[in-house]
Amino acid sequence: MLPDIAAALDGRASLLPVPANDPSDTVARALRAGEPIPDTVAAVLSTSGTTGTPKGAQLTAAGLLAGAHATHERLGGPGRWLLALPAHHVAGFQVLVRSVVAGTTPVALAAGFTPADLASAIASMGPGRRYTSLVAAQLDKAMADPAAAAALATLDAVLIGGGPMPAAVSERASAAGIPVVRTYGMSETAGGCVYDGVPLSGVEVVIAEGSRVVLGGPTVAAGYRNPVEPDPFVEPGWFRTDDIGEIDDAGVLRVLGRVDDAISTGGLTVLPGLVEDVVATHPAVAECAVFGVADDRLGQRVAAAVVVVDGATITLPQLRSHVAEALSPTAAPRELFVVDEVPRRGIGKVDRRELIRRFGGGTSR
Repeated sequence: MLPDIAAALDGRASLLPVPANDPSDTVARALRAGEPIPDTVAAVLSTSGTTGTPKGAQLTAAGLLAGAHATHERLGGPGRWLLALPAHHVAGFQVLVRSVVAGTTPVALAAGFTPADLASAIASMGPGRRYTSLVAAQLDKAMADPAAAAALATLDAVLIGGGPMPAAVSERASAAGIPVVRTYGMSETAGGCVYDGVPLSGVEVVIAEGSRVVLGGPTVAAGYRNPVEPDPFVEPGWFRTDDIGEIDDAGVLRVLGRVDDAISTGGLTVLPGLVEDVVATHPAVAECAVFGVADDRLGQRVAAAVVVVDGATITLPQLRSHVAEALSPTAAPRELFVVDEVPRRGIGKVDRRELIRRFGGGTSR
């Protein structure tokens, strides 16, 4: 085990995973200006959340190591990792850290992601415990190829993060025998720190006022490189997320959505993620995203963008009726937009701001 990830990778500043020619990135500019980095910080990972302003989560070597060891403990032991995500995102970066901790060399996919490359890379990993980390869109794409799906099924765990996974994708993965582990976490917590709703060793989850999820433990970053107000690092070792959640009687966390995604319609609050879960169960829907658009009477109205299954059709009345069978009529979309694909940002999160920009003043079609 290497006690200092920063030293092992030859310098902290070199770990900043943003393009050196990006003048808009304030984190990159701060480091290029030579501003000192605290000795305890091993890596600064640029993170913008939904604001678009890079802040830079300052991760310590101890926090990265804690996350790596807790992951191996949960999964059944160290192993070899397949790097299928960009190393400048925390999920990809943690694959590198876990490989260092395990004393193994990760197998990295070439630029881009194709099912054929994935199957070939998995075949080259050799014997022993084998893992990878993907986002739901990658998993969905891989499962369309029988060889790639079969290769994923040979792994000991396929971590899925980067946002919610559609129910249909989860069901297909289960049917294919792919050992999916759904992870929850962010750059500020050194990546996924809650697996299948259960915190990793040393991680604490608290539901604060307003159902806000607060995470604590050794994986929490040492604040932002560019601090913001209010400071989400409410106290050392704790991070106040922008997520709304609940913990059931068995201690399992369920993330319901983001505070800034909540739709206020007619004086009531609708969480897009809950509506998406229901919309996705309609047999005509292949993929969906729910968002709020301005409404003079209601404040906001619920809208849905859907990708339909080949050869299928769906109307707004059909969708509203389907949603109203499971949720309050208030949650039923008042507008429906059929799209070729759902816009995404980063490593696969739904880009609701783009949907609002595109359809905020439009009419259903």
